[in-house]
Amino acid sequence: MLVHPQFSPIALDLSKIGLPIAIHWYGITYLVAFGLFLWLAALRVRQPWYAERGWDRREIEDLLFFGVIGVVIGGRLGYVLFYKPAYYAANPLEIFAVWKGGMSFHGGLLGVLAAVALFGLRRSRPFLEITDIIAPCVPLGLASGRIGNFINGELWGRPADPSLPWAMVFPQSGSMVPRHPSPLYQVALEGVLLFVLLWLYARRERRRGQVSGMFLVGYGVFRFAAEYFREPDSFLGLLALDMSMGQWLCVPMVLAGLTLWLWGGRRPVAQPARIAAR
Repeated sequence: MLVHPQFSPIALDLSKIGLPIAIHWYGITYLVAFGLFLWLAALRVRQPWYAERGWDRREIEDLLFFGVIGVVIGGRLGYVLFYKPAYYAANPLEIFAVWKGGMSFHGGLLGVLAAVALFGLRRSRPFLEITDIIAPCVPLGLASGRIGNFINGELWGRPADPSLPWAMVFPQSGSMVPRHPSPLYQVALEGVLLFVLLWLYARRERRRGQVSGMFLVGYGVFRFAAEYFREPDSFLGLLALDMSMGQWLCVPMVLAGLTLWLWGGRRPVAQPARIAAR
């Protein structure tokens, strides 16, 4: 049985050299996530069917700017609305206290989709063409964020059999009960495995919307499974059918992904369009 190392959430404290700055591990994992996205998306647009439509690295950099704003605003608002609406309705100023934690993947996804829609309107790019480019680039960034959760000792798992070799005690939970290290499960499933599957699937040109649909299905299924090992939020517990909030949010995600994939399969392969100089 293992014990969580209880890392300091601060990776680098510059106050020791007179600067009032503390760099947190979670901030570093976000920077890693954005860096991985930029690298992978730049590789994606080198594929012939995107290159011939005028995509290049500079446009990916602009897209990342929109995406960062979308994921931060959407992730925060998603947490507020999906998980603690009553609390934040009573304490509206707390919505802006992002340093206290509280981000939702599903909210972040909606925020990114809104940012992508705005980017597409400004650049005359089809919405699903953009989402197909970015979908395989997202999972490794998600894995980086889950590593941040593990370093911070948060989102610990449900109680595990003490004989499980990797069962881990999280003192932050307020007990010495051995638990599943669920953030690491999510790193493996929603991060590494989903990345490999999507990257291989997207090596061939697919019908528009199909790569995006596969991402929604893949993430939804893997997250749904991982939730069985993750301790439900104490202020919510398990909801109807003994499912967590995370699982319930995955249900429409999977259905939307299947619908999008089937719809895309019935459409012709998108033809390259002449892109006006920007």
